[in-house]
Parts: sequence; C-alpha cells; structure tokens
Amino acid sequence: MSPLHRLLLFWAALMTFAASAAAASTPLTPERVFASPAINGPAARGVAVSPDGNWVTWLRSEPESQYLLDLWIAPTAGGEPRRLVSGATLEPAGETLSEAEKSRRERQRVAALSGVTSYDWDQASRRLLIPAAGSLFLADAATGAVTKLAVGGPGAVDARVSPAGGWVSYVRDQNLYVLDLADGGERAVTTDGKGTVSYGVAEFVAQEEMGRFTGSWWAPKDAAIAYARVDEAPVQVVERLEIGAKGSVFAPQRYPRPGTPNALVSLFVQPMAPGAAPVKVDLGANPDIYLARVHWSADGRDLFVERQSRDQTRLDLLRVDPSTGASRVILSEVQTPWVNLNDDFRALGDGTFIWGSARTGAHQIYLYDRDGTLIRPITSGPIPHAGGGGAGIRAPGVAGVDEAAGLVYVLASAETPLERQLYAVSYRQPAEPRAVTSGHGWWTAIMDGRARTFVGYYSDPDTPPRAGLYDAGGRRLRWIEENPLDAHHPFHPYAGRYPAPEFGSLRAADGLDLYYQLRRPAGFDPSRRYPVIVEVYGGPHVQTVSRAWNGGPDRLYLEAGYVVFQLDNRGSGNRDVKFQSALAGRLGSVEVDDQIAGIDWLRTLPFVDPARIAVTGWSYGGYMTLMMMTDPRARLKAGAAGAPPTDWREYDTHYTERYMGQPGERAAAYDAAAVLPRLPALSGRLLLLQGMADDNVQISNSFAVMAALQARGVPFDLMLFPGQRHGVQGEARQLQLWRTYLEFFDRALKP
Repeated sequence: MSPLHRLLLFWAALMTFAASAAAASTPLTPERVFASPAINGPAARGVAVSPDGNWVTWLRSEPESQYLLDLWIAPTAGGEPRRLVSGATLEPAGETLSEAEKSRRERQRVAALSGVTSYDWDQASRRLLIPAAGSLFLADAATGAVTKLAVGGPGAVDARVSPAGGWVSYVRDQNLYVLDLADGGERAVTTDGKGTVSYGVAEFVAQEEMGRFTGSWWAPKDAAIAYARVDEAPVQVVERLEIGAKGSVFAPQRYPRPGTPNALVSLFVQPMAPGAAPVKVDLGANPDIYLARVHWSADGRDLFVERQSRDQTRLDLLRVDPSTGASRVILSEVQTPWVNLNDDFRALGDGTFIWGSARTGAHQIYLYDRDGTLIRPITSGPIPHAGGGGAGIRAPGVAGVDEAAGLVYVLASAETPLERQLYAVSYRQPAEPRAVTSGHGWWTAIMDGRARTFVGYYSDPDTPPRAGLYDAGGRRLRWIEENPLDAHHPFHPYAGRYPAPEFGSLRAADGLDLYYQLRRPAGFDPSRRYPVIVEVYGGPHVQTVSRAWNGGPDRLYLEAGYVVFQLDNRGSGNRDVKFQSALAGRLGSVEVDDQIAGIDWLRTLPFVDPARIAVTGWSYGGYMTLMMMTDPRARLKAGAAGAPPTDWREYDTHYTERYMGQPGERAAAYDAAAVLPRLPALSGRLLLLQGMADDNVQISNSFAVMAALQARGVPFDLMLFPGQRHGVQGEARQLQLWRTYLEFFDRALKP
C-alpha cells in the first residue's frame, strides 16, 4: 500500500469518526420530531400488488408534509418507481370532509392523513379507484390520467371496485349505490336510508371494536352484492357537545352503552341481474347479535356469515343460499370467557375453507369442508398465531393461500412473543411450518391473491421500518421503501445518542412471564440515579413490547434525561388464552398488579431514583394511569392521563361487555373498576388531557374526574384540545402536546 493510499484511508477513517461523534452529539428536539420529513424516514403505507402481479403500488408522504399522501407505482419485475397520483390534487391538506368520512377515518386511525388515503385495483389491473374528499376518481395505471366519476353528489364513502371490474360500489346519504363503469350509469341499490337507517355501512361498534369497516361484500364475477342494513333507532342518544375553536356544536350521538340496546343489523343480497329483487338473509330468530364477518365462497354459490352472540361466548358460521336467504349453522365456536374474532377465513376453490380458532388455548388454523366438517388441523401446539385479535385489532394470522401448492402462509411468534415471522405450512397433509422470513425483529406480510409474492414490512430496534416485495420463498424481488439508516436518513444525526434497549421478563403473581422493554437516556451514566417514565397501555389484546423499531416521540423523554419503561401485563396481545383472559370480569385489577410489579422491580435498579417514578398513557393507558396513581402500592410522583375511560358503564357494548359482562348482573365488578371512588387515594401530580370532540371516550369521563378533584380541593394540570376527537392530530398540535408532557414531567420529577 502506498503512503498516499494510507494517508487517504487515515483521513477517511478520521472523517467517519468525526461524523459519528457529531451525530451522537446532536440533541433531538420536539420541533424536529414533529416536522417533515418524517423523523423515521419514508414509510410505505397501503402497499398492494396488482391482480395480474405486474405492478406494486403504495402510498408515500410528500417530503414537505408527512401527512399528505401520494400514490406511487413500480413494476414488480424491476424499474424505477414513479408517482402515479398527487394527493394534493385530489384532496389538499385541510379539505373539509363529511362527518361520515371523518368518523370512518377516526375509526381506522388515519384521521391525520390527507391526499390519497386509500385505493382499490380493478381486476384487469388497468385502473385504480381512489376515494378523496367525498368524490371518486379512476386513475390509469399506465399513464396516471385521473378521471372523476359522476356519482350523483359529494359524500361517497366506502368505495370499492367489484371483483370483475364492472362496477364501483359506494355509500352516499345512507344508501348503497353502484356505478356501471361501462356506461357511467348510477344505480341505487337501496333508497329508504334516512334517519336512523343506513345501508352498506358498518355500525359504530363494528368499526371501533370488531375490526369491520365495511357493510357491503361483492360476490365473485359481479353476480351480486351483499349489504348490511343498520337501524340505530334502539340505541340510546348521548347528548354530546363538540367544542371547537370557532364555537360549539350540539352533536347527539347514538352510542350503545353496556347493558343497553345495540343497533339492529340485518343482511341482504342484491343480484345484479336487471330487475332482480333483494333477498333477505336469515340470521336467526334472535336479533340481538353481532354481524361479525361476511364472506363469499370462491364460486359464489354460498355466502358465509360469522354471527357472534351478544355475550360473545359463541361464534357461529352460517352457510347461506344467496338465492333464497336460507341459512344453517355449519360450525360453532363456544368459548369462555369470550371468543375472539379474527380474519383467518379463506374460501378455497375446491369448496373447502380455512378457519382460525383458539379452542385449544392458543390461536391455530384449521381446514374444513364446505358443510362445516373438520378435515384436519393445519397448525397445532402452544404457539399462538397472530390471528387472535380483539378490540378492533386486525391481526392477520393467515397472510395468504397458494392453492396450487397447497400451502397456507401464517404470521406467528414461534420463538418469542417479542418477534414475528412469516411461515409456510401445507394444509393438505400434516407438516411442520417452514420459516419464510428471518431476523430478530417484527414482520408483517401482505400476499397477492395467488400467494406467489408478498409485501414484507420489517423492523427491529436498529432498523427503521422498511418494505420490500418478496417471492413466496422469502427472496427479495425489489425494495419498495428500503429506508436505510444512512447519512441521508432523517434520524441519522441522532442514531448514536441512545443506549440499546433492554428486553427481559418478570414473573406475574400466577407465574406467567411479563415481557418488558427498558430504555436508558441519552448520555447515560450508570453512577447516577434517574427519574423514570412508565409508558402504559395495559388494555386487552394490545402488545406494546416487541423487538421492533421504536421511533416514536417518546425518544424525547430519553433526550430529557428519563429512563423509559414499558411492560405488557396480563391481558395483552400475542399470547395464549390463559394470559389474555386473566382480566376477565375484573378490569383495573391484574393489569394494575402487573404494572406495579414492574415499578417495584424498577426501584431495585441502581440507576433509578425510587422516589421519582411517573406514569403516562392514552385511552386505556389513561385509565391505567389513573388506576395506578390511586393505588397506594405504586407511590407515583406524577402521571399524565390522556382521554381516559373512568367508568366502564359509560363505554360501548361490544368492548365492555366482552370483558366485564352486563352491568345489571356484574354491578360490583363495574364499581370496583371505576376510577372516581379511588380518587381520594390519588398520589402525585396529575395532568389530564382530552380532545373536546371525542366521540369514542367521551369527555364526560374526564369531566367527572375534574369535578371530583375540584370538590376535594385537589390541584391538577389540564390540557384540552378544541375540535379534536380521540386522537390529537397534526404536527403543530402534536408539538404542543409533547411540549406539555415534557414541561409537566420536568416540573414534577426534576428538582
């Protein structure tokens, strides 16, 4: 090696060291976290492969606005991606949306987004349907030319292209319509939707708690469309005031509280033959049920309906003759304390179907004949697959089915609940699952219709979320968003500031393992004692601890000198039935016990100040914050509770009755789970936060806490957000929210 070469290598190494040192010394600020481009790098949302497999499409945010989405497209075989449709041209940021669309996006947790927020391929892979600002558009996949559809007026929601591509269906003014794409003619499938009656939509609890966001289902070959009729007349009206920056609006809301009537939901089938009359589906004699899922057989001969009992201990699969509406139960799941809903049903071309169940104690998948006769289990053993969800969580266990090869692809956490992989397993004969993906992190996979390729999302603590297109064997075909953490990545200047997260487990009172994540602050000094912020959700079925990228704004706590701790208590997701059902009939008990066990463990650590521990959470996490602050064992210094349910009698039916039963029969359990009677034991300083137009956890929950504390002369901090619903939306408001958190905890936890 020549002296010049050695000198060049020396300078290169020196510059690399200097760059790394500079990166490690750059503090992360709230202003940077809530500015564009997104601090976690470009994210691919809504990725889909065209039906012919030739294109992959996804939603990408504008560089100058992380919440304004464009539609991008690329050939699956390789080639440069290109922007197909600019979101700003269809739905600029700040566009006024209908109340139905606002509510729908709130339920889907995409309320902050604008531009192209969803789309649907036609079967010919030529055009894409894009709903935006209450209108419908067709985009040409080859040219990007956009045509606005004449749908008879604004306010179209839940739009989708029929399987054969001949029609577009949508809901407008509480009625279901279809548009003939050949001649542009609009046809009203229903006409009497008004008042409390709506067609083709999912009712409130279906969207919020059941993970069902649609009320219409196309048959194969466009032969018919099934649709729901929802009558909210029996549902109690909650007199709610939406308080905004420019005034207040009285918003009476049909909100089904525990023990009160639900909406009446029925199901119809409309054949697409001219002049054909709709057919009503027989859902049984008892109207007090939940319409959980609806599926068509692959040949369109049968309609399969999942019907859940009001107490949620029984889930029936009905096989329906769509020509007559006659139905019979072919399969029933009867489980206590509840039956979880899932999205594992797959109708196969030979008439069989795949079904998911946790009847053995862990979620598994099974193969059934068309008449409901079990053919064989496909998976078995103690390992729960990802499909067992609840509380509105759509966690797919079955990612796809390759019928030619007889393989089903499932997402599962076989080694540890902290990681997830994609597996392939034969459904034709007993076989061990074969891992398709690898790495010590978290995978999500979305497969094409034939399961020949999949869109794979992956992250781990050192790898920001990335998305690629893979073949069924796991070989990457192309990047969609590689998102490398290189010198050009938005997070690169801060990547060296934080010690690696620590994962471990504690033992619950009944011997079950509780997994935790502990993160040390920037510039960590093991000889010091640090204050701790415990981040909690704690509610049923939700997992917060995993080996995934944690690029949330809570890094600001690490920057401010706090240790951050998270623990998945009993009841959380991706565990077996015993673990998830430990809190049945007693919300606010075992999950609080587990979190306090975590706090007790924290106090044993030499770098933790045992007198300076705080807790924070939103929604169920807000409830847990209040329950922990009012438990004398916790001895907390402070807590920030966002949008907390404080009395389960005030929340909705499907969620609350699943875990607590009927309030008339379980009054003592409801009383024990309420926050207000515990407030005399409140320890530490409280920050209460709430959106003033929240239609999910209504602000009356927080008003009750405010009034009770004021009546006792107890000071507390308060931050209200005019016009905001259950989440606080927008960069500026998020910045203000986190400045509030940081200022509050600095006052409460630092000398």
